[in-house]
Amino acid sequence: MSLTTAPELCFLSARHLASLVRSRQVSARELMTAYLWQIERINPSINAIVAKLDDRSCLALADEADRAVANRQSVGPLHGLPWAFKDVEAVVGFPFTNGSPIYRTNMPAEDTVLVERIRTAGALPIGKTNVPEFGMGSHTYNRVYGTTRNPYDTTKSAGGSSGGAAAAVAAGLLPMADGGDLGGSLRNPASFNNVVGFRPSVGLVPAAPGMLPFLGFSVKGPIARSVDDAAFLMSVIAGPDRRDPGSYPSEPSTFMQALARDFRAAKIAWCPDLGGLPLDPQVRDVIDRQRMTLEDLGCIVEHASFDFRDADDVFVTIRRWRSWILLGELLKLHRHAIKPEAIEEIEAGASLTSADVARAMTRHAALLNRFRQFQDAHEFLACTVSQVPPFDASNDWPHAIDGVQMDTYIDWMKSAYWISTTFSPAISVPAGFTASGLPVGLQLVGRPHADFSVLQLAHAFEQATRVGLRRPPSANASIMTSKQQPDL
Repeated sequence: MSLTTAPELCFLSARHLASLVRSRQVSARELMTAYLWQIERINPSINAIVAKLDDRSCLALADEADRAVANRQSVGPLHGLPWAFKDVEAVVGFPFTNGSPIYRTNMPAEDTVLVERIRTAGALPIGKTNVPEFGMGSHTYNRVYGTTRNPYDTTKSAGGSSGGAAAAVAAGLLPMADGGDLGGSLRNPASFNNVVGFRPSVGLVPAAPGMLPFLGFSVKGPIARSVDDAAFLMSVIAGPDRRDPGSYPSEPSTFMQALARDFRAAKIAWCPDLGGLPLDPQVRDVIDRQRMTLEDLGCIVEHASFDFRDADDVFVTIRRWRSWILLGELLKLHRHAIKPEAIEEIEAGASLTSADVARAMTRHAALLNRFRQFQDAHEFLACTVSQVPPFDASNDWPHAIDGVQMDTYIDWMKSAYWISTTFSPAISVPAGFTASGLPVGLQLVGRPHADFSVLQLAHAFEQATRVGLRRPPSANASIMTSKQQPDL
């Protein structure tokens, strides 16, 4: 593989790249060299990958991977692929900061289950991807590494909390990435960066270690440039683990099956604003144009609104209670080092009574039952992912949407976090661009544990629109010459 084809190599599918390395058509060193060049060229302007190893160490990992293939050793499905883990994951050998200066020098003693699975599958860890402080909020900035910017327009936000992961994948700095999602942290950044972000059913991907294993809401999943690659990563990270009692029996090999499906007569509830949420007109325009795409696939698309009453109380109460449990002691010791939004949320959690939490939980049970009945009539729900397009990266969060005031740093994320309350699988798939060239995603929601069917519909939509093939302008701009190779 000629080094002059590095940009093309960086944008091949992860599944295909892994097969090329296993078959020795491309060496892991060639692949690593191409990604290191792309990182050197683009990462300074977007700040997606942080805590990166030096180039020599990265290439040494690649050489070791090549030796394993040459010696005909058994290798995993991700063998030889460069990887940067989200910085809310503990990864041995890398700082584990959670985006907080409190943990700037923290080095973990063991991997999380997610990291362990990706390592075992043969990925080559080269760094971390940037996150908001404690992964809180959907705009990636912190006082450890700074702000991650959108590769389609570096004056704009890359979203969050998996903002570093989504920006890196969009710009061709990584073949794909891991992420997590409480209130939209896989889906919002995917929408902002024209990539795919999949929130699996609660419990499908183990989330261990964890202090609240049965709380739900927070899940881990893939970010990729295609639905096929998202499914590929799901085949690695899905499946039960005894360390997470909230995980359930499943068959990860399901995600290796072909995604093609006939969607004629599949019933889809069409509700871009989830029954009245404010939408930026640019977002609404992009989403409205894609209803016809689903109809052209043969789907029966009906305008139908689900009753999301109590979704706010459920999500906000549980989120605040969770933040207090996880970060309350930290606030007592390091208040000066924690961002104002996090302080406000933790203190709100501390003021909750047991009756407040019990009310939220019982209302959640009722919401889940209503949504189950709604899904009896509709296999899927289609709606917006993010209520705004990527916003100015110098802002903390959008303070108004279409003239409606947003009172807190998560208010603008309701189109994502209301879906989180359903515990259903949901995906952000590229849907189009605003007139100024900013990405917009469509959110597709399926029935609980019907994760593969959501991927199938997203794949059909992706193949029909081809929006996800549009790359950031800088990503394909240059050809690597011998003078531009990373230091060896």
